[in-house]
Amino acid sequence: MAVKSIAAVLIIFLSAAAALAAQAMSWIEDEGVSGKDNVLVASLQGTIEEGTGMMMGPNINPRNVRQVLDYAEQEKGIEAVVLRINSPGGSIAASQHISDLIREYEKPVVISMGDIAVSGGYYISAPSDAIVAHPGSQTGSIGVISTFINLEEFLEDLGLEVETIKSGEHKDMFSRSLTDEEREFMQELSDEAYRQFKEEIAAERNMDIEEVREVATGEIFLGSQAKELGLVDKLGGEETAVEKAAELAGIEDPAVEYYGDKSLFDIIFSPSFNISSWIEKVLLPEEIITIEKIREGGEPELRYEVR
Repeated sequence: MAVKSIAAVLIIFLSAAAALAAQAMSWIEDEGVSGKDNVLVASLQGTIEEGTGMMMGPNINPRNVRQVLDYAEQEKGIEAVVLRINSPGGSIAASQHISDLIREYEKPVVISMGDIAVSGGYYISAPSDAIVAHPGSQTGSIGVISTFINLEEFLEDLGLEVETIKSGEHKDMFSRSLTDEEREFMQELSDEAYRQFKEEIAAERNMDIEEVREVATGEIFLGSQAKELGLVDKLGGEETAVEKAAELAGIEDPAVEYYGDKSLFDIIFSPSFNISSWIEKVLLPEEIITIEKIREGGEPELRYEVR
């Protein structure tokens, strides 16, 4: 009963905040840079996932990358894009989807690496027109990982017994210990995803596949090392990336426009935001959330990610 009351109050508060935000937005003039020869700078933060992140955990997904690129395409005066990336990587399919979007984009796209752009974060950087990193940025980690938790003994300790009805010999392989054959299955999947990663880097960075194999060990490189290895084009920060984007677009004196972060109003009323799910995550006891994380950890997934 108390949880329902808190949820009701929270909904009323969020609705009021959204209304105030909408009113405030009508008073604020557009702060974007008008005219010609602009470079758009957009910040992409978090793990790479197919779905959008909740308020407590932003991510990079194909949808928000497409929104940035579509905005740059439609807005007059924007001639190039700088994507400022901070990411430990993530979903393989989402990384490949974002890579396709950047590869197919007609205007120059330059990647500016922040603290970390590893694994999937590097994968989505590779098809850009240039990669700029700080000497101390962390990048690389070219490889694949898959982890899951075997809950059999844990459930036994709790006195719980799970009964499984299946059709298909290996349908329950992730609800128990893997057999040797099933470990081979998973290794084959991992090796195939690894092959795709290496071939992507070789193609997009104009590197020989043997050169890629030498750096595709899963290890992390600093920006200064990555440049020596041919994984990064230039050392520097966001300003250097803007200069490179302007050079590629043929602009001599670019103005910089920043793609704004989403407001509370934008997040709450976006089609992808599940407010009931978010409220549950905020209000549920910590013990329940921990159990849910353990349960989710039992779901296997191949990832281009640092763990």
